[in-house]
Amino acid sequence: MKKRQIMEDTPPKAQQPKDRTDQMSFLEHLEELRWRLIKGMVGVVIGVIGAFIFSDFIIDTLLLGPTRASFFMYDIIRVDAIDLTLQSRKLPGQFFTYWGMLFISGFIIGSPLFFYQIWAFIAPALQKQERWKTILTAFFITFFFSVGIAFGYLILVPFALQFFANFNISDSGLVRNDFDINAYFSSLAMWVVSCGIIFQVPVLSYGLSKAGFLTPLFLRTYRKHAIILCLVLAAFLTPPDPISQILIAIPLTILYELAIGVSALAVRQRNKILRKAFGEE
Repeated sequence: MKKRQIMEDTPPKAQQPKDRTDQMSFLEHLEELRWRLIKGMVGVVIGVIGAFIFSDFIIDTLLLGPTRASFFMYDIIRVDAIDLTLQSRKLPGQFFTYWGMLFISGFIIGSPLFFYQIWAFIAPALQKQERWKTILTAFFITFFFSVGIAFGYLILVPFALQFFANFNISDSGLVRNDFDINAYFSSLAMWVVSCGIIFQVPVLSYGLSKAGFLTPLFLRTYRKHAIILCLVLAAFLTPPDPISQILIAIPLTILYELAIGVSALAVRQRNKILRKAFGEE
């Protein structure tokens, strides 16, 4: 009698566990999104708490720093700065401004966790070999957002503040530039956050090119128009001297050139996937 074979030559492969999101309904996906947003807002709340703990430093040094002529960036960018005079013309003006700026600061601090939770919601819909690319994309979103925030605070804000502080409609001296504290902090938040959004251009270029809506040829064709737009934007945001305009326009132009390179990379990846899908490789 032959001995019974106890084990096969090659052990069976363990089956991968199924993704729990495969069979989720539309309402269950909405519930998942809701919890991801709640977890992302937890990061914002932690950021707000951190901003509250260091509120003296954030308000006095970071947010009010550009109002002083001694702000360190004025020496670096060679701007003849003057002190700005801020006034609170509304009874609860400082109270709402204080908490509004702490919330914005908390969002900036907690943005990495917020972006990660958005990625965690999208990731289950992707193939496993594509998920690491999504992690990388989330990292670059946070990176470019942070670089944009730094550019807005260190470059754009000093130029813009001194431009408006030194602008007068008359040389008679009858009109004095005293700025409302709400207007100052609103403008500061708008400039800084807008730069963070503008610096998402490379990430947006990658996404649109990967989806087939954008090509590097299109971006190269309109390169001259983009450079002119950068110069116009720089002229609008800076004092009327060529050095300041060029100092602002150069990073914007570099950002556009980076978007062209990123678009070319995304198009190559997309074409490779399409060739593989149609069996051409």
